Amino acid sequence: MKDFVLNYSENQVTAWGGMALMKKMLNKVCVKEHLKSLDLPRPKSNRGYDPADIMEAFWVSIWCGASRFAHSDYLRYDKTLTSLFDWRQAPSQSTYSRYFHKFNQKRSDAVFKDLNSWFFKQWQIDNVTLDVDSSVLTRYGRQQQGANKGYNPQKPGRNSHHPLMAFMSEGGMVVNSWLRQGATGAASRFDDFLEETLQILGDKKVGLLRADSGFHSKMTFELLESKQIDYIIAARMQKPLRQEIGSSLKWVPVPGAKGIEVAELNYQAYKWKKPRRMVVIRQNVVINPTAVGKLFEDLPSYRYSALFTSLETLPAIEVWRIYRGRAVAENRIKELKYDFGMDAFNLSKFFATEAAFRSIMVAYNLMALFKHMVLQSKRHQELKTLRFKCFALGAWITKTSSKSIYNLALAQNKRAWMDGLFLNISKIPPEFKLSNA
Repeated sequence: MKDFVLNYSENQVTAWGGMALMKKMLNKVCVKEHLKSLDLPRPKSNRGYDPADIMEAFWVSIWCGASRFAHSDYLRYDKTLTSLFDWRQAPSQSTYSRYFHKFNQKRSDAVFKDLNSWFFKQWQIDNVTLDVDSSVLTRYGRQQQGANKGYNPQKPGRNSHHPLMAFMSEGGMVVNSWLRQGATGAASRFDDFLEETLQILGDKKVGLLRADSGFHSKMTFELLESKQIDYIIAARMQKPLRQEIGSSLKWVPVPGAKGIEVAELNYQAYKWKKPRRMVVIRQNVVINPTAVGKLFEDLPSYRYSALFTSLETLPAIEVWRIYRGRAVAENRIKELKYDFGMDAFNLSKFFATEAAFRSIMVAYNLMALFKHMVLQSKRHQELKTLRFKCFALGAWITKTSSKSIYNLALAQNKRAWMDGLFLNISKIPPEFKLSNA
């Protein structure tokens, strides 16, 4: 087409017609009904927004690509999505701000603990692996409560928040999440966080907990041992531990991994009541130039790392391999930042920002449920991929005398695939099924 005539239309067409899949799934799992049972902030006026609609619209804006509150205003102009999700009107940026500012610590803890407990109660799984991790959310303004200088390797000296998260390895979902001040240590209030996480999981047993060296502490080990939770936690390479590693150890090559060897010993630090098993890994930097770990000046040929574990009977090589699975949690955090705007929905009050932060975690879990129950793909697909694969479809609504018709613009050869996704949604059982047998 070399030239064209420009014309305008007032027809209500959405660019996100594939959100009908999410609408069907949300209806199937009854999440909105559960939202209405929670102590969500209520409007003072009878003309105010339904708080469940505000939460749902916030999720939809994120799924459609919003990475800050200003972007969420887009939905106000999308009358097709507004009609699809049965909202009177899509909330504005100021509506979200007023809504989240009504959260205090008590309400935030109650709402999101209840919501997460309800969600994970649906999963038919008895034994879970928890990956606990912290992250750094850099803040650039000066009006955000709790944002102060702390550990920030990417932006040294910048104010930040330091959230704590627990991921369920099976299914890749966020079991619990807290926003914390920037000057907070990685394991700060870990005991309270773990207690709440176990309450959310209910009768599900934590078979293994994995964490990085930020959680290497006497308190963490004793807490997990008192609760009979097995763990693998990366060790901090402190000087006494370094001296133990430098001693004579029996190194065993890792089959199929050139230049990587493991050894083990029982190590008892100062003030520990007992020794604990430590698995040491060394990687030859000549064979593996990109190896990670600590490089010692007197042992320049290797990089060293170590793991403390309560798994006494498992071979050292298997301990290392199991711990490597924790890297998936790092990828989940990256996806939360890049695709869900975890680090960009900021407000002036701390608990308002935390409420938005924890709402994003729910949006992430619902999208993980979609991947597991609807797409049923063994490959992990990030939200940015799904936006173009499933959700970025033109759609409009037409009405007859008896019903509304939702029209999707989709090529003929893809319609059977889309019908299959809707069929998968119709088959979602009252209790979600996820097996770790």
